[in-house]
Amino acid sequence: MTEEQEVFLQHIQKKGLKRTAQRDLILDMFLRTEEHLSSEDLYRLVQKQDPTIGQTTVYRTLKLLTEAGLAREVRFGDGVTHYEHNYKHQHHDHMICSECGRIIEFFSAELEAIQDAMAAKHRFQVTQHLLRIIGICAECRRALREADKAQALVGTGAKQTSARAR
Repeated sequence: MTEEQEVFLQHIQKKGLKRTAQRDLILDMFLRTEEHLSSEDLYRLVQKQDPTIGQTTVYRTLKLLTEAGLAREVRFGDGVTHYEHNYKHQHHDHMICSECGRIIEFFSAELEAIQDAMAAKHRFQVTQHLLRIIGICAECRRALREADKAQALVGTGAKQTSARAR
């Protein structure tokens, strides 16, 4: 049994719940996936392994994983709650591309120091924090520039055709 499985087992036992094959499969699928998953994403993955598992079971198990400290809820501004690994994973923040949805994880000691300084200045005890930066990734900026150039060329061609017709 892995350490994460042990943590989960202890948590559900404290809650008076039993270990089931369905919960074990959901935990296993979550732990094998390093992506940011919504409950629907995880449900689709679990369904491929066991079509008898319902969406409610996946959702409730994700809540248990979060309570146990194995998962962490993150929101990227798309109206969907995503989950990522939390147990023994270093803190990080997120940059989210508003065009393609790409998520870039990063850590900045400087930002952490500023947050700590601001909390101390205001005598505020931080229990957790989430930083998300919304913008446009390099690939999407490149695609947008190319689309703008193509549009400009089409516009120039239309003006030249119009001038010749006169």
